[in-house]
Amino acid sequence: MDGKSNGDLRGQRRTHRRPPPVPGEGGALKASAAGGAPPPHMEPPVRSQLFSIQQFGARDNLVKCLLLSREREYTTPRDFRFHVGTYNVNGQSPGEALGPWLAGDPEPPDVYCVGFQELDLSKEAFVFSDSPKEEEWLRAVTESLHTGARYVKVRLVRLVGMMLLVFAREEHAPFISEVEAETVGTGIMGKMGNKGGVAVRFLLHSSALCVVNAHLAAHTEEVERRNQDYRDIVSRLSFPQIDATLPRLSIPNHDIILWLGDLNYRLTEVDVEKVKLLIEDQDFQTLQQHDQLSQQKGKKAAFSGYSEGAVTFQPTYKYDTGSSKWDTSEKCRVPAWCDRVLWKGPGVQLRRYGSHMELCVSDHKPVSAVFDIAVSVLDTGLYKRVFEDVVKTMDKMENECLPSVTLSQREFVFPEVKFLQLQVQSLFITNDGQGPCQFEFICKLDETSYCKEWLSASPSKAIIKPGGTMEVELEVYVNKSTAPRLNSGDDRVEDILVLHLAGGKDYFVTVSGSYLPSCFGSSLQALCRMREPVREVRPGVLLALGDEGFPKAEQAQLPPCVDERLAQCAFFEKPLHVPKELWMMVDHLYQHGCQQEDLFQQPGLHAEMEEIRDALDTGFPEKLPGSNHSVAEALLIFLEALPEPVVCYELYSRCLDASASYAQSKQELSRLPGCHGGAFHYLAAFLRELLKHSDANHTDARMLASVFGSVLLRPPPNRRRLPDDRRKHIAFMQHFLLHDDSS
Repeated sequence: MDGKSNGDLRGQRRTHRRPPPVPGEGGALKASAAGGAPPPHMEPPVRSQLFSIQQFGARDNLVKCLLLSREREYTTPRDFRFHVGTYNVNGQSPGEALGPWLAGDPEPPDVYCVGFQELDLSKEAFVFSDSPKEEEWLRAVTESLHTGARYVKVRLVRLVGMMLLVFAREEHAPFISEVEAETVGTGIMGKMGNKGGVAVRFLLHSSALCVVNAHLAAHTEEVERRNQDYRDIVSRLSFPQIDATLPRLSIPNHDIILWLGDLNYRLTEVDVEKVKLLIEDQDFQTLQQHDQLSQQKGKKAAFSGYSEGAVTFQPTYKYDTGSSKWDTSEKCRVPAWCDRVLWKGPGVQLRRYGSHMELCVSDHKPVSAVFDIAVSVLDTGLYKRVFEDVVKTMDKMENECLPSVTLSQREFVFPEVKFLQLQVQSLFITNDGQGPCQFEFICKLDETSYCKEWLSASPSKAIIKPGGTMEVELEVYVNKSTAPRLNSGDDRVEDILVLHLAGGKDYFVTVSGSYLPSCFGSSLQALCRMREPVREVRPGVLLALGDEGFPKAEQAQLPPCVDERLAQCAFFEKPLHVPKELWMMVDHLYQHGCQQEDLFQQPGLHAEMEEIRDALDTGFPEKLPGSNHSVAEALLIFLEALPEPVVCYELYSRCLDASASYAQSKQELSRLPGCHGGAFHYLAAFLRELLKHSDANHTDARMLASVFGSVLLRPPPNRRRLPDDRRKHIAFMQHFLLHDDSS
């Protein structure tokens, strides 16, 4: 490791299996040589060691619960200095020392959390995972850390242009555990990493911290899209626990959360000249009234409960690259505080919050915040006394009582379940016994999961204190994996949950509902044979229509529920060349979206995509609702949800093998059955039309081939993706974007 980064804690994930060690009887980690002997009552064992329960039984879990409930009795708060920084580098390489940003304070911090956005703006970074900029900026950071201490790298995580680095002073390394990193893309289809978040979580002593670096949607008018990006990151980003059977940890499941990044909130209802005058007068308080982030926090639309220091520095965006002059380009962007640092949790004291005008490599200015954070440090003497008291309490409770709970209800009905539309209902479990009880939803006989794939319970296992109530959220969510069987009638929104009490009895909770069929998750064959909206077709018909080889001689054997008029329509009329739903989305984009900036690169809004789904499933609208971006994302989701992809599974490997040659690729494509071949050629013709307007929509053949290659060519379920597959997807698709395959 270059510079002052003398090691890497990646993978230092404590996986202790034994019961909690009794202090003074061995089992504590020794202090590292670099850190010296720890002060009295501050041995390195932290929460992960004391409370690891991966192989424990019910008793040990209850001991853990009681110990955690009394944690304040054996821990003491101690302030640690955190230096948090964020910098949108606009795809530039480091061309200046980062010391003013990272090492400008007299005292060296205990922990660094450093986030970058737009680390690499190249198409290669968007399409592939490697980037030379990662090593460049990592080296620049390690060489610029405070010289008053030695640091180790705790973790690095990157998603396209977003990178987060966490460093800690060398002497703190033995007290850091359970280090995990995760990423979430909020770009098109919720996958592309041009926008989204990267995060690192870890335990420092006994406090759980989560650091999030985010890059949210751009443009002044896209406030709701930024709010949606924030909600997506919070709902989708989670970390595994040591015990893999336990639910993953979400961002809110931490004592302290530090959120940094280019949040992209702008100034509204004020012109650029007035903004610059207010900046000259340093009247930031007046300017803050126009700040979108402050407005959205006030409305609780995003970052509710988060704190931010007083903004007493001038906006950090947008400058002419290489200078501190405001944007002089034709667009002349209104200055804005895009780059922010926020926090949530107790015991956090902000020491400094500001920007660094002297750094000029980007069109943004870096921002830093310095905090003193009260971390819970274990006192082993106090812990020993509490541990012994808890064991005595458990012995007494085990002799006096059996576990017992009361459920708020036993039956749950979810009406009108729709594709990609979450429904949540709450089950309240009250412990009416004399001691703590542990519950868990368990698998039914001959099943490998406690519930069907479209259902989940959170938490699925937990411990409830006597007299306490636990809220369990039952979530029904139909996605691309579960929609096909629900559309065809092979599955129904019906399940039974078995709630098991450790040392007690089982309780049964029934879940039922009605699923509204959708074109999303229906087969191309079925859709090409339907003239009516899918909501008017009964499940038995969908199952029959989806069978490519359904013989006319067996039409009399259609299920009794099949509507005669639909059956006649389906089998005696010529199938459509492409599904009407596919045609409506492509035609909408052809008519209204060819000039749309960043088409297929910017995500749509969830609410608009729900409207598009309902419009396609229920009728024949003259114009689809929502923005072009929402229609574009709906098209990609439609293609990804097909039970059999446009390029059939049986041809997948052949097409990849032929990807180096246009002639061979065209030959393999000719093997596609009618509706699949029609859909591919129709989409390719549309994409070629888009490329004619690339100056306006900012598309290019490689980008479109990357986006559509991943949904039109999908590996069979029993074949894992290989490292070279994506390159071959792109090569195969590019042939048909650069050549007219209709000839």
